Amino acid sequence: MTDQELRRLSRSELLEMLVEQMKENEELKIKLKRAQMKLRNRQIAIDEAGSIAEAALKLNEVFEAADKAAKEYLDNVRRLAEEGSDKE
Repeated sequence: MTDQELRRLSRSELLEMLVEQMKENEELKIKLKRAQMKLRNRQIAIDEAGSIAEAALKLNEVFEAADKAAKEYLDNVRRLAEEGSDKE
């Protein structure tokens, strides 16, 4: 709307326009807050996914070490059993 068109409007028409603009402004603020919350939630989800992936890798390392230790233990038990049977 041009300046000339605005000057031709009555006060009540200008107030109505102002009220409509205020309503639209409030609606946009609400939409913005919702969008920011969704973005924050997605960022948290992304951060947690990274943390979960890191934890999974660390757990995998722990399980690999435990598996290696278990294999060494079984190898030693078998070796000791064989040495014990050789002495008999």
